[in-house]
Amino acid sequence: MAMTFQRNSNSREHQGGSQRGGSQRGGPPQRGGYQRNAGPNGQRSTNRQQLQRKKRTCRFCDAKDVYIDYKNEKRLQRFVSEQGKIIPRRITGTCAKHQRQLVTAIKRARHLALISFVNDAVS
Repeated sequence: MAMTFQRNSNSREHQGGSQRGGSQRGGPPQRGGYQRNAGPNGQRSTNRQQLQRKKRTCRFCDAKDVYIDYKNEKRLQRFVSEQGKIIPRRITGTCAKHQRQLVTAIKRARHLALISFVNDAVS
């Protein structure tokens, strides 16, 4: 005697599956899903290509500085935001070598209280 099993067409509703195209566990949609700024071919819009900026050069390489001095607080203050965060190299344009030296110099200056860890207005 052969048994046949039929799958219930409403089984997904009973299991609590996602109706947004995600996985059955209710996670976010996987690759190839909805993209916010998608163009006709599923690619992002070309606004970024139009806004290409001139690549910034490293200030320390231009000045041919060998060492970034932690005692020069005015120079270090340019690379720290108002909130006290160190500005990343993709924004400042410093090279990787000098960014490492810069971070070390900022941390030394903070430790010696030459630069504050946080701005006084932030509380």
